[in-house]
Amino acid sequence: MRKALNILLAGAVLAALGGCGGEPPPASARPADTPAAAGGSAGAVAEVSSGEATFKKACVLCHKNGEGGAPKLGDKENWAPRIAQGIDTLHDHSIKGYTGASGVMPPKGGNMSLADEDVKAAVDYMVSQAQ
Repeated sequence: MRKALNILLAGAVLAALGGCGGEPPPASARPADTPAAAGGSAGAVAEVSSGEATFKKACVLCHKNGEGGAPKLGDKENWAPRIAQGIDTLHDHSIKGYTGASGVMPPKGGNMSLADEDVKAAVDYMVSQAQ
């Protein structure tokens, strides 16, 4: 019964996200004063910014309030066992999708137009907020 509910919830999330998202702006559209655009060595800062932007665009619907069992942004206790699995596992589950004991992660959060690198950046951003 719980698995069926999770599948229904995942379908509802996918339907809700169907009109969301779209392609992220190309790197050339970034403002010239960002570290990535300026060619600086602060690539990590640019990744967090990109991850935060993707989070706000595609992930916030579920990860803000814990919809469908999604770990809330900044919830260290809920993120800890996930982080313990390793970042590669988190990236894989976020890109390919995952059904766990406490919820469902649709592939790319239901927005298949997202590039894998954008999904990874969003995961990295969420992990950084939970450490």
